[in-house]
Amino acid sequence: MSDRARHSVLRRMPVEQVGEDDAGGGAGTLAKSLGLWQLTAIGVGGIIGVGIFSLAGLVAAGDEENPGVGPAVLIAFLVAGLASAAAALSYAEFAGMVPRAGSAYTYGYVALGEVVAWFIGWDLLLEYIAIVAVVAIGISGYLAAFLDGFGVTLPAALTASAEEGGVVNVPAVVICLLVTVILSRGTRTFGRFELVAVAVKIALILFIIGLGVFYVDTGNYDPFLPAGFGPVLTGAATVFFAVFGYDAMSTAAEEAEDGRRHMPRAIVLSLVVAMVLYVAATLVLTGMQDYREIDPTAGFASAFTSVGLPVVAGVISVFAVLSILTVMLTFLLGVTRVWFAMSRDGLLPRWFAGVDRNGTPQRVTWIAGIGAALLAGVFPIRAVADLTNIGILSAFVVVCLAVILFRYTRPDAPRSFRLPLMPVVPAFGVLCSLFLMVQLPWETWARFGAWLVIGLVVYVAYGRRHSLLNPDSPHHRRPTATP
Repeated sequence: MSDRARHSVLRRMPVEQVGEDDAGGGAGTLAKSLGLWQLTAIGVGGIIGVGIFSLAGLVAAGDEENPGVGPAVLIAFLVAGLASAAAALSYAEFAGMVPRAGSAYTYGYVALGEVVAWFIGWDLLLEYIAIVAVVAIGISGYLAAFLDGFGVTLPAALTASAEEGGVVNVPAVVICLLVTVILSRGTRTFGRFELVAVAVKIALILFIIGLGVFYVDTGNYDPFLPAGFGPVLTGAATVFFAVFGYDAMSTAAEEAEDGRRHMPRAIVLSLVVAMVLYVAATLVLTGMQDYREIDPTAGFASAFTSVGLPVVAGVISVFAVLSILTVMLTFLLGVTRVWFAMSRDGLLPRWFAGVDRNGTPQRVTWIAGIGAALLAGVFPIRAVADLTNIGILSAFVVVCLAVILFRYTRPDAPRSFRLPLMPVVPAFGVLCSLFLMVQLPWETWARFGAWLVIGLVVYVAYGRRHSLLNPDSPHHRRPTATP
């Protein structure tokens, strides 16, 4: 590799260039309208949702390819949460130092160079869209359970993927498009909706825990590890989907009113709240019903039905649908902001960086929303969940490595939050993330590899030459009109 080529792929964005008021060299500017509690609500909204209402039941009960882990689903959540906590602290340090749209993509650009930033950004585009899709599939399952309670059964052809015996999951498609409409209304409207919706979600989970604890049969905890510890680790890799969300929230750093101060606090707060609720909820779920009888698509609805409370199950299904919407909103926000940041930096066409008069990137919002709808309509939930996990785990590896490197290469950079026990904590995050990645099936690795190869082609053909850090970029030779 020539010196010129090496410089082009390893060039780093100066941290001084990514301040809060950076408008990206003529691209659209995002509106600042999010305070600490709105940011925390976005983080909690992204973390708590399908993990409790769908994946907990799926991992506990098992499926054709994976044995149920039973009550040990609690351990699966704790393992995933421990790995996530190490990464969360790394995100918190970067978020307080680089309060700019893009999250892991931007952090990688500053600390590790353009080619690493490209791959992690390209990775997140697929993973965040896939997360929106898998949550929509989870909501579809609860919607079907709710309608069944009233004697209305939707045709299987319209509620499942072809692999699951259907044709297309129509409810999941409609839900993706509904969330896209909400996000397209603007960040201020979205932030208010998220704050209210998350409050309702937490109230629902506390209600489930408070009522369900009276119906716990401790006999359901025996055996606690019905399939041994190996499947628990595989389950941890699957439910890892449920213990991140703060990373997508950090993509909105540029829209925070005081990003340097509020972002680290919001990241830590959101993860702490989520893990406390996860531990209590999984104990209630596996205590109320034998794990082998739990409905993997609507766990708590089946648990309350099993103890003779079908009306409560119906209420849970309704509010589960509403509360899980916050997860979709958080990650749809995430993909649009990463896409916006990559386009603003020239790595993707600047057309995508256009915003409306409210500071909302409408183009990427609708493209991402429609992409998620298509994915949700044709793929089963576990395949999509595993695909999202390998991508996010990769992002965690990059951020944890980046925070170590940047602490030693730029110790002078202003940091509003410094993670403790450097470099032990981020190194632990790297090892845990790599370990969980190994637990995922080879098909997931194959799909992930194929997506990265496509990304390499796009970078070589377009991004490398058009990057704003390239002195010969066409963007430096002609003005770019603001849409």
